[in-house]
Amino acid sequence: MNTKQNNTTEKKLTVGLFGYGVVGKGLYDVLLNTQSLNASIKKICIRDPLKKRNIAAENFTTDANELLNDENIPVIVELIDDAEAAYNIVKTSLQKGKAVVSANKKMIATHLQELLALQKENNTAFLYEASCCASIPIIRNLEEYYDNDLLKSVKGIVNGSTNYILTKMAEENLSFKEALVEAQQLGFAESDPVLDIDGYDAVNKLTILTLHSFGLLQKPGDFIFNGISSITSPDSIYANEKKLSIKLVAQARRLSNGKLAAFVLPQFVAINDDLYSVKNEFNALITESAFADKQLFKGKGAGAFPTAAAVLSDISALRYDYKYEYRKLHNSNDIRLTHEYYLKVYVAADDINKIIENEFEWIEEWRIDHHYNIAIGVIHAQKLLNNNWWKSDGVSLIMFNEPVIENIDHRLIRKKSLQLAGIS
Repeated sequence: MNTKQNNTTEKKLTVGLFGYGVVGKGLYDVLLNTQSLNASIKKICIRDPLKKRNIAAENFTTDANELLNDENIPVIVELIDDAEAAYNIVKTSLQKGKAVVSANKKMIATHLQELLALQKENNTAFLYEASCCASIPIIRNLEEYYDNDLLKSVKGIVNGSTNYILTKMAEENLSFKEALVEAQQLGFAESDPVLDIDGYDAVNKLTILTLHSFGLLQKPGDFIFNGISSITSPDSIYANEKKLSIKLVAQARRLSNGKLAAFVLPQFVAINDDLYSVKNEFNALITESAFADKQLFKGKGAGAFPTAAAVLSDISALRYDYKYEYRKLHNSNDIRLTHEYYLKVYVAADDINKIIENEFEWIEEWRIDHHYNIAIGVIHAQKLLNNNWWKSDGVSLIMFNEPVIENIDHRLIRKKSLQLAGIS
């Protein structure tokens, strides 16, 4: 037993790295200072050979085949920002029998079906812990720790850029645009922040998380999702009045019928919720299961070293030939995504005509003002998926805490009885 452990520890890994941006450079620095890992980068493939870099030019190449065809490079680490180019790199690497580590959540979420098939066909490892919440080790926990524990739900803040913006809006009364500019200046948001602020990054992560949590294989477009670009200062004022905070929350929850409700939407979070105090660029995930009950994972969700740490963990796992087993997917699992449930929501608009009253099952409260109009009520999830009026300019939709309502039959019966009695 001891001999095997020593051999595993001493196994040397030679890495071919694609990309030398913020995370790529972070990984290079981390590997340089982690001698115990016994791993080294042989060559780095980059796009622009003229860009000034902090290490010698002989470390770089612009020829992808120099890495992909090198039999002495058994591990490829892919850290580029072009999702389709990343997929081609990963696909070719797996077909050549190389183990692959990636952080590209868009590429992974878009091509999950193909990537699963490639791993099986070529008996190769494809690890991507860094694709979800950077430094938080959530994927391997879902794969291993929760393998035999029935998960009820996974929910959390999975995008640091949006959380930073919402924190600044709430605590410093900044407008959305002011908070976004500050996030960009600090490097928490990209110069083109659409993937973050419109919810695409978060729904890509939800796609990956539902696979490892519940064995559910979906496309990002199958989920109800939105970002935070419609959130306004009056929304923050309302939240402060009610002692709530606004977070962009990704959530997957097993319903009583065994099906799964999953979505990414802004949400009012109560002070007794663990997500309430998660601020700035931090991410957090709450898992709830039959035996372990609720557990909170919290850490930095962005930045060179937090992301590089997750990549490093995957490289380390390759020393003992670790692979994701996807047991929840391969076991007899009849769980299905559903939109047959209801959400309690707050909808605000700069024009009352933008709030489509007929889309609600019922409205509990109206606040009508010349500049700002609010409706609080219940909407069927399928209607949110089918109709995008709530994503229009000047409209913000925010869920309430614990927003899912599975059955409203009793409420509709009561409503019908009141109508028959002549009470509106």
